Amino acid sequence: MNRKLIIRMLGALLLIEAAAMLPSLVVAFVYGEGDAPSLLYSILINLLAGCAMSFIPGKDQNSHLRLKEGFIITALGWILLGIFGSVPFMLSGTLPRFEEAFFETVSGLTTTGASVFTQYTFDHACRGILFWRATTHWIGGMGVLVLTLALLPKLTGRTSHLVKAESPGPSLSKLVPKTGATAKILYKIYILLSLIEFVTLLLCGLSPYDSAVHTMATAGTGGFSRYGDSIAHYNSVPVEIAITVFMFMFGVNFALYYKFLIGERLKAFLHDEEFRWYFVFAVVFIILVTVLNLDFYKGDFLTSLRYGSFQISSIMSTTGFVTFDFNKWPAASHIIIVIAMLIGSCAGSTAGGIKVIRIIVLSKLSRRNIRATGQPKKMDVIRIDGKSVDEHLLSQIAQFAFMYIVLILVGGFIMSLGSSYDITTNLSASLTCVSNVGPGLGSVGPVENYAGYGVHAKLTASFLMLFGRLELLPLFILFTRSAWHKY
Repeated sequence: MNRKLIIRMLGALLLIEAAAMLPSLVVAFVYGEGDAPSLLYSILINLLAGCAMSFIPGKDQNSHLRLKEGFIITALGWILLGIFGSVPFMLSGTLPRFEEAFFETVSGLTTTGASVFTQYTFDHACRGILFWRATTHWIGGMGVLVLTLALLPKLTGRTSHLVKAESPGPSLSKLVPKTGATAKILYKIYILLSLIEFVTLLLCGLSPYDSAVHTMATAGTGGFSRYGDSIAHYNSVPVEIAITVFMFMFGVNFALYYKFLIGERLKAFLHDEEFRWYFVFAVVFIILVTVLNLDFYKGDFLTSLRYGSFQISSIMSTTGFVTFDFNKWPAASHIIIVIAMLIGSCAGSTAGGIKVIRIIVLSKLSRRNIRATGQPKKMDVIRIDGKSVDEHLLSQIAQFAFMYIVLILVGGFIMSLGSSYDITTNLSASLTCVSNVGPGLGSVGPVENYAGYGVHAKLTASFLMLFGRLELLPLFILFTRSAWHKY
């Protein structure tokens, strides 16, 4: 195992995190609210640690990055970013306890949006710190390692291993032959969509600061807001419509935007099976929730549609913004919300969840197995977009879904230990952390937070978020003995 290469890559990640803190430092100086020293010291700490790791003496054992090393860099890198990214929260006194600062940072980087911020925290947090909190969404959305490859394209070895370990979805879609070039294309699209949303929110009446914070939170499908009551704070239909549309857009596979830009136009979306089902799921869930909530809203269809469409877009894209406390909705609507949490959005997007493509494959696999019961000698080939799906990949997808559900159940059990919360709260907290959604049901609902959990539950939730963002395997590999063998 090339330990020096691993350490140097981890150092590069810390240097990128230090650079990502600079805009927050500028914001702190502009508003002069007293958080500038905390951010400055945090940047220096990241720089010192990053430089020490990036420039360790000696040559690498070899110049190639293997799959195992890619997974180890990914897993350790995200944990390290969570630790060093929590420093501004602790130094500023916003979240002085490590487990809370780590939870908030990991929630930001994994674009979960679960928070330990109380209303008191929001009232006393400086704008520079809140800007850093939102920035964690933006850098975590597309992936920190994808950004590293975009900035360091000359990294030798199979760099696709890094993207494979970090990117959401069952497979990596290369847009161009070189992985570094693909990373650049993805980030250009990401930046373009972010700028369009920023301008749109400005036109909707938000201040430049609020527009920037909520753009980063939407782009990363994270959901951290400047305000404790999230998007409900504005009570603005134009703002809600704009964010609803962009939440849906950031839940789409970014490869489709590239195909759109190079000339395929709408065909890129219409011919993509995953996108079609993503759109169908969203429309069906919006209709169901709107109808189910009609009695709650006293027959007001437009009001029910307004809040229903926003929340479904928010939950399916795993953003987690809220405009209404859906804890108050009927139980049937809660079931739709839980299903939307599980499904999530498209592979290759910034969103979480099992992913629509896996749901499609699992449904086709189930249908094939049911048919095979009556005709055991007949085994249909499963196809996506006209292409056959390899049997090994089918097995991996089924295994992933099983491990995903088991992780949610085990996580809910661990979080319930020593907790006074009910089963709905603990299970939904585990589900929303693994799916990177943010708000759950019960005491971790849309107007609540995770501050009431103990130390072990907050740390458990932090790792559940990491498991979900990295899609299980990199972190599982990290805890196996074989990962640390020399060969």
